[in-house]
Amino acid sequence: MPGNTFGEAFRVTTFGESHGPAVGCVIDGCPPGHGIDLAAVQAFLARRRPGQSKLVTPRDEADAVEVLSGIDQESGRTLGTPLCLVVRNQDQRSGSYKDWHHIYRPSHADFTYDAKYGLRAWQGGGRASARETVGRVAAGAVAEQVLTARFPDLRITAWVERVHAVDARAAIDPLSVERSTVDAHPTRCPSSAHAGQMEAAILAAKKAGDSLGGVIHLCVRGLPPGLGEPVFDKLDALLAQAFMSLPACKAVEVGSGFAGPDLTGLQHNDAFAWEGDAGDRSMSTRSNRSGGIQGGISNGMPLDLRLAFKPTATVLKPQHSADDAGNNVDLQAKGRHDPCVLPRAVPIVEAMTALVLIDCWLRQRGQVGDPWPGLQGPVRHAGPASGEARVEGHDQ
Repeated sequence: MPGNTFGEAFRVTTFGESHGPAVGCVIDGCPPGHGIDLAAVQAFLARRRPGQSKLVTPRDEADAVEVLSGIDQESGRTLGTPLCLVVRNQDQRSGSYKDWHHIYRPSHADFTYDAKYGLRAWQGGGRASARETVGRVAAGAVAEQVLTARFPDLRITAWVERVHAVDARAAIDPLSVERSTVDAHPTRCPSSAHAGQMEAAILAAKKAGDSLGGVIHLCVRGLPPGLGEPVFDKLDALLAQAFMSLPACKAVEVGSGFAGPDLTGLQHNDAFAWEGDAGDRSMSTRSNRSGGIQGGISNGMPLDLRLAFKPTATVLKPQHSADDAGNNVDLQAKGRHDPCVLPRAVPIVEAMTALVLIDCWLRQRGQVGDPWPGLQGPVRHAGPASGEARVEGHDQ
């Protein structure tokens, strides 16, 4: 079926169902000759895996990654051919769904898959399950390694900023957050005071058979200017598409986002300024309400985005629903589910970010070469009449 492939130059197709034999991905377009650290890929997957704390589903999966193709077995380098990464499912419990598989679960994809295909994989939700994101994370881990080989200063960091009513936004400096501080607490909130409050809220919801949503903040530092295509494939449009394809993500905010209308144009504009010594100057802006993207193209400032995730759809309290035989019924769901998706969504957000950025880089490299003008400091233009170059930003 269509809709399972993401990207143009770096194309990722995910496969597998929640309770099938395996899940994974095929990557087509990865440049050859890159050494891939499979231990780092495994570590990235471990941040997403279930069973890692009492805040997430207890499904016991090792999520051990296998490479079926695309990497030279002796050197560990990419061959330029399709990479196939597979993770075997080991702890499916389809029987938990059998008694009520004919009932459409509220806010799940059960009814819509039936409406589209006339049948569905009811065991664990099939492709609609967050288990599908294993392939995205594996591919994103590969993408990030290739990206950081080209851009050593690149840092893609996401964290839990809010869980329900517990909001840590005012306590966190986005430019100082590192993955080590994010992963220091199972909530993946870098504010220790708020992390404890979030944990208590999640556990209380879990005990009550309920669930919570919240907000993930994303900051990307060290990204060069010039990434993103005009009009339809703008960088912010591609990021929004990537994030809105994630299970439970319901909104994406770039830069000032919904706070932008509270300001006037003069208050909101990001003023440009050259920084650095003569001969080594770089463009900057005095504020970053654009979120690092202008005209759909990166401007060299940190990418700044926020993602809203709804509460987990599966709750363990009785709900009104309907079945596939035309009856209105009550549903008492059971099984193993996350009371809050946010802690495990953090590495998924980072992985999707890496997939967008590597695709934009490879498309840019194919169009204008590498390095491209955006990496060469001050912009040089042809003079209006003589054809001589003039340099913007330098005193002549």
